[in-house]
Amino acid sequence: MKSNAAYWYTLLASIIWASTAAVSKLILINLTNFEVLFYSSFFAVLGLGFFLFFKNRLRIIRDYKLFDYVWFAFMGLLGVFLYYILFYGALMFSSAQEAFIMNYTWPIWIVLFSFIILREKISFLKILAILISFFGVYVVATKGSFNIFSADSWLGIFMGLGAGICYGLFSVFGKKRKYDEISSMFFYYLFAFIFIAVFNFFTLDLRFLTSLEFIGVAWLGIFVSGVAFVLWFLALKQGDTAKVSNLIFLTPFISLIYIYLLIGEKILFSSIIGLILIVFGIILQSFRK
Repeated sequence: MKSNAAYWYTLLASIIWASTAAVSKLILINLTNFEVLFYSSFFAVLGLGFFLFFKNRLRIIRDYKLFDYVWFAFMGLLGVFLYYILFYGALMFSSAQEAFIMNYTWPIWIVLFSFIILREKISFLKILAILISFFGVYVVATKGSFNIFSADSWLGIFMGLGAGICYGLFSVFGKKRKYDEISSMFFYYLFAFIFIAVFNFFTLDLRFLTSLEFIGVAWLGIFVSGVAFVLWFLALKQGDTAKVSNLIFLTPFISLIYIYLLIGEKILFSSIIGLILIVFGIILQSFRK
């Protein structure tokens, strides 16, 4: 029974995460990436704070020392502040499908950074998987023409890849120190909110939200950054990690459905082929002998 629940938790988390690109693209029409991060991180702090209180995790906070909070600040800067500035920026300068697919290279960056930073072994199979995934990136960026000048916005593509790099580093550094999942996520978003609040204070780059924008940032903060992560943590605790993790590969494909239905963006055949290559590379690098 627990195993079945884990699959449902993972599927729900995947469906919520998949909405990120389409919802963000809609509200970025009139807002900047800095404004969206300010409002969404505010709602994320509220949502995760509620879960902390509801799950009686507040007592855990009392055990954290100064170094832990410095670590949370660093991780919040890397994995929330920089990540979302680059990801939302990619959505501003390129199509939603390109931005999301470029961002989805983060599992490949995890392999590379694990080799460089954690000194984990890298096999020929992993190198082949990385090359396949990056070929998929090239297919998406050039829209299948293989002509580097056919890309609409290399700035958006590089920002999407930059977001993937940030999240890859964030994930690798996360392996070094083990914290309670919900409380650590709360502090990552809390520090990211402080950083973006200070930035917006000095730049005065902050506007009031329309009703649609309010719903959008609330969805990104409470559900994408809160509920989905809680569902994912529950799935990992109650199910087989390897089997449950495989369902997450549905996320980018569900995302294309959101992009088509909510934005009306035409899904290119090259995006589908490139995404398949990227996901195939990700799955291939996780194979064991």
